[in-house]
Amino acid sequence: MATEKKNEKERSVKERLEALYKLQSLLSEIDRIRILRGELPNEVKDLEDEIVRFQTRIGKYQDEIADLKKVIQEKTGDIETRKIKIAKYEQQINEVRNNREFAFLDKEREYETLEVELAEKKIREAEEKIRLKEEEIKAAQDELSDNQSILDEKKNELSEIVSETRQEEEAIMLKTKEIEPLIDDYTLKAFKRIRSNARNGLGIVSVERDACGGCFNRIPPQRQLEIKMHKKIIVCEYCGRILIDPTLAGIEEKPKEAPAKPKRVRKAPAKPAAADEAPAAPAPEA
Repeated sequence: MATEKKNEKERSVKERLEALYKLQSLLSEIDRIRILRGELPNEVKDLEDEIVRFQTRIGKYQDEIADLKKVIQEKTGDIETRKIKIAKYEQQINEVRNNREFAFLDKEREYETLEVELAEKKIREAEEKIRLKEEEIKAAQDELSDNQSILDEKKNELSEIVSETRQEEEAIMLKTKEIEPLIDDYTLKAFKRIRSNARNGLGIVSVERDACGGCFNRIPPQRQLEIKMHKKIIVCEYCGRILIDPTLAGIEEKPKEAPAKPKRVRKAPAKPAAADEAPAAPAPEA
C-alpha cells in the first residue's frame, strides 16, 4: 500500500496527463459503441414504464368494479329485505281496524317501495359504470398487448446489438481499469465530474489552433506556454475541461503560416514630353 502511494506521488503531471488522455480516448470509444445502439435503451425503458402504467390502470379499474359489485350485492339484499317488509305491511293493511292504523301502514309501505326503487336505480347506475369500466379495461388491455409486442421486438433488437458490441466494450472497459490507477484520485474524480457535465463526454481536450478543443474559445499564449510546460494541471477558464498540449496528445502541430504581406504597387513614372513634339494648336474662335 505504501509503495502504491509512493508511486502515485512520484508520477509527474506529464505522465498523469498522458494517462488521462488515454483514458478519455477509451471512454470516447465506449460512448461511440453506445451511440450505435441509438435510442433503443431509452425506447425500451419508456415502453416498460408505459406497460406498468397500463397495468396499474387496469388494476385500478378492476378494484373499482369489485367495489361496484359489492354495492350491487348490498342493494340487492336490501331490496329483498324491503320487499319482505312491503308484503308484511300489505298483509297488515288487509287486517286493519281503523283509518289511523291504515294510514300508518300505507305510509310505511310507500316508504319501503320508494327505497326499493332507489336501490334498483343505484344497481342500474352501478351496472352501467361496470360496463364502462370493462370497456376501458378492454381498451387498456389492447394497448397493453400492442406495447408488449413492440417491447419484445425492441428488446430482441437491442439484445442483438448489445451481443455484437459487448465483447468490444468489455475489452475497452478492462483497459480503462488498467489506466485509472495511474491517475491520482483527486484528478480522476475531477475528470469524471467534468466529463459527466460535458455534452460530448470530453473531460480532457488538446489545444488546437490556439483554442480549447472542447469549447473552441481562444487560449492566451501565456496560458498555452504553461500547458506545454506540464508543471500543473490546467483547465479551460470557459468550459472547465482539462487542457493538454497537442504534442502530448499525439497530435502533430502544423507550423503556423506567416500572414502574407500586401504587395506594394509601384506607380509608373510620368512620361516626359518629346522635345520635337509640336504644341497643340489652339481651338478656333467662334
